[in-house]
Amino acid sequence: MSEALEELGAYIEVKRPDCVVSTEVAFGELTVTVTPNSILQVVAFLKSDARCAFSTLVDITGVDYPDRPQRFDVVYHFLSMYQNHRIRLRVPVREDEFVPSIVSEHPSANWFEREVFDMFGILFSGHPDLRRILTDYGFRGYPLRKDFPTTGYTEVRYDEEKKRVVYEPVKLVQDYRQFDFMSPWEGAEYILPGDEKTDEKPAEAKG
Repeated sequence: MSEALEELGAYIEVKRPDCVVSTEVAFGELTVTVTPNSILQVVAFLKSDARCAFSTLVDITGVDYPDRPQRFDVVYHFLSMYQNHRIRLRVPVREDEFVPSIVSEHPSANWFEREVFDMFGILFSGHPDLRRILTDYGFRGYPLRKDFPTTGYTEVRYDEEKKRVVYEPVKLVQDYRQFDFMSPWEGAEYILPGDEKTDEKPAEAKG
């Protein structure tokens, strides 16, 4: 299987040398790294070429590398039901860089790209309706970025007096911020049934 994937990777490199940065087969999967500006052309080629025939878009996601100049990887997974192959496309992008939308080739990319935008803040040029899809209206920040606080910036609750949903800044009590991770069994002042037996001296064996 790995040999067939290596041959497929080499074939894609030969056919689209202007787009492919590198190919790699690891753990039985083929990963092809491509430039951001060429992603739409590569996707179209993989879909139309008879040897590839990657007709099914499985998923689009992102990976955050905050310390890297090209902070994000946009990752595409495709399936060829005709050739029984899977492929992963990896597109490294800067934080301020646009990635061409592939909705024209795969309409199912619509919601996938919206999710990546919502979670990572990555912008897709040419998308027909690029807006948040999982978070609420007016949400601040991008939850899957590694610098996003685990508590978020605002909390949402229903106010009984105002009879509506309100947004408020997150306010954490000091006890929550300085949680000591002590086991609930440590420092207990009560005795569990059977604990008193530990203080009893063992009975002497009868001769």
